[in-house]
Amino acid sequence: IGINASHALDSIPLFLQPRTIRFFGSCCTLPTSGNPLLLPHNLHMSLPDPSHTTCLTEACVIVAGKILEALDPRNPLPDGRSKWSTFNSIWDQNQAIMKHLLENATFNSSSEAERKTQRYYLSCLREQKIEELGSQPLIDLIEKIGGWNVTGSWNQTNFMDILKLVSATYRASPFFTVFVGPDSKSSNSNIIQVDQSGLFLPSRDYYLNKTANKKVLSAYLEYMVELAMLLGGARSSAEEQMGQVLLLETELANITVPQDERRDDEKIYHKMTIAELQVLAPAVEWLDFISYFLAPLELTDAEPVVVYGKEYLEQVSQLINNTDKSVLNNYMIWNLIQKTASSLDQRFETAQEKLLETLYGTKKSCTPRWQTCISNTDDTLGFALGALFVKATFDRHSKEIAENMIAEIRAAFQDSLNNLDWMDKKTKQAAKEKADAIYDMIGFPEFILDNKELDDVYDGYEVSEDSFFQNMLNFYNFSARFMADQLRKPPNRDQWSMTPQTVNAYYLPTKNGIVFPAGILQAPFYAHNHPKALNFGGIGVVMGHELTHAFDDQGREYDREGNLRPWWQNSSLEAFKNRTECMEEQYSKYLVNGEHVNGKQTLGENIADNGGLKAAYNAYKAWLKKNGEEKHLPSVGLTSHQLFFLGFAQVNTLGLTGAHSVTRRWGFEPPNCQPF
Repeated sequence: IGINASHALDSIPLFLQPRTIRFFGSCCTLPTSGNPLLLPHNLHMSLPDPSHTTCLTEACVIVAGKILEALDPRNPLPDGRSKWSTFNSIWDQNQAIMKHLLENATFNSSSEAERKTQRYYLSCLREQKIEELGSQPLIDLIEKIGGWNVTGSWNQTNFMDILKLVSATYRASPFFTVFVGPDSKSSNSNIIQVDQSGLFLPSRDYYLNKTANKKVLSAYLEYMVELAMLLGGARSSAEEQMGQVLLLETELANITVPQDERRDDEKIYHKMTIAELQVLAPAVEWLDFISYFLAPLELTDAEPVVVYGKEYLEQVSQLINNTDKSVLNNYMIWNLIQKTASSLDQRFETAQEKLLETLYGTKKSCTPRWQTCISNTDDTLGFALGALFVKATFDRHSKEIAENMIAEIRAAFQDSLNNLDWMDKKTKQAAKEKADAIYDMIGFPEFILDNKELDDVYDGYEVSEDSFFQNMLNFYNFSARFMADQLRKPPNRDQWSMTPQTVNAYYLPTKNGIVFPAGILQAPFYAHNHPKALNFGGIGVVMGHELTHAFDDQGREYDREGNLRPWWQNSSLEAFKNRTECMEEQYSKYLVNGEHVNGKQTLGENIADNGGLKAAYNAYKAWLKKNGEEKHLPSVGLTSHQLFFLGFAQVNTLGLTGAHSVTRRWGFEPPNCQPF
């Protein structure tokens, strides 16, 4: 994960895509993902000498068999999946483990947080109870906050009252999003932050490219109408009013700044007071709104905020003033419905599946109920669930080995800096110091294994086995209180923004930190008894990828302390931009389903891919120089160098439907068939 969403990522702790690889620092391509044996010309070595010692341990024999079995040129997709990768496969395995732990008849934890986790999961599994309640829980909620014009009477409640309820109490984000997180220019303090938000579809392009996305827009409108009817509305009225909501979303899409124009954090960072924000966007009563959002904190209009969407907020304020109140209300309630519909009965899930089929090409229900419930539990009580997962699966020795690998890859990365003839000495020294200061977190945060500390994190969150919908509402309220509690505290460097069971990794610029959860520290990414070639080609490349994010087009703006400030000399910065423009141009020439890839939007990931592969490979070569040639795997017929690239290709294989590949060309990943 790069830093595109890093501002929100670090705002609350309750919350690598595979791609073609190129070498960092040049415009020469190395498309290894499509063919695991397509290597650079200097790596087309002869097959290993049969007389060389072959590794015949049980682990080597098993991994050799898996490699040979995995070479399937058909690259089939499992039923109901719009994409499939090693990441998905391991996540499925992790989910099965968590299912076993939570459904164990002898479950008896001394941690209240872990018991809450089981209660939450079981409440999600109680489908009969959920079906009996139907849409009534959401109907009652809508009536409680003033009604919805689409389904019945609307008491024309004040715009601000509904905005506060929907945004603060129920955590939806119509028009904009507000959160608390580290100040990019003063990373040792938290600050209120405001950014653009409000679109349901994965990209503004869906709304604006109407001809190309006619089917998607029609499917989305039908989804809106169907949910409105499930909540008691008549089709004719729903079609008319939800059509107006879609038009409003289209206007929001039109003023939403594209992600590829938001990659310069220095340019989009605007610090101001709430009073100044009020002048910028007067349609919202900001002090009232933010005070409600962060209750019980006492705020004044002198409170500082960071605005990342200044022009957007200016325009959204005008849009609010120029839009009929009933349309505004319908849109805000629609945001609430989106937020809560996944907790209702099967009819809502079926309606969503129709939309997903149009968006991503899925043909069947994506996941069984238990997997949906595991994902929901991970979203709410992820660290308590992580405690169960770690205690059942994680080898503490793996943490030490991973730390050693990071040190080796960091050293290789720093060595490569010495060879950059375009970077001046002062910038090069600062870059080395930043690389050396990168803070690595491996496996899991230590607090999850301390029952008292874990219980304290979730203290105040009430969970019942009887009502999944109410558990969800309680969580929104709990997370709001948690966020408010963070504002007057300094950021916790050891706070994680990803749960231990997650199959992913990330770099966070305001902490200058990299995180590798236990969920990804397993085969085929890593295994202590695998050849080093596979480990460096697997998790090693992931480590190099995240480390390189510290120096991509966004990460390079942050210094070793995690502060957004100019620390590059102008000559080196100009040389860096020339090289990244070359890479941007190169990637933009690739076609997916006849459409060009957005090389500007994917630039950070492309830099990290190139740099990560290069750093991991250099680290592996240094390991071979120090430790000597590895034993070869039986029957595979590859040198150690070739095995490194095969290990890389093995963890980066990916299958996509045509519809899903269209979403990827815009530079983002859709959800893995999880409820919106």
